[in-house]
Amino acid sequence: MMPGGLGNSRQMKRMMKKMGMKSTDLDAEKVVIETSDKKLVFDDAQVVQMKVQGQEMYQIVGTPREEALEGKVLIDEKDIKLVSERAGVSEEEAKKALEETDGKPAEAIIKLST
Repeated sequence: MMPGGLGNSRQMKRMMKKMGMKSTDLDAEKVVIETSDKKLVFDDAQVVQMKVQGQEMYQIVGTPREEALEGKVLIDEKDIKLVSERAGVSEEEAKKALEETDGKPAEAIIKLST
């Protein structure tokens, strides 16, 4: 239940209209968010577009999967810690070794140990 007794969608829509808000459900097949080091891919995401005072906002609901950016390797923080501990090096060195071995922890440990 919404505060102020706005429990049903008709009341909510009226309130949003008074505030100058409009929302539209978008039929999105896939949503991709690219960050500096990876992609977040939402398959079959639910997307709502809202317009408020001339600004557009998008709400994405779903579970993303992570992908590496093109030409890069997606490296898990757990792998960095594992390589760092096993090889006795800093996490920075471990990450570099993982990048050089295409994200393979065993190869990174061997590389750093020799």
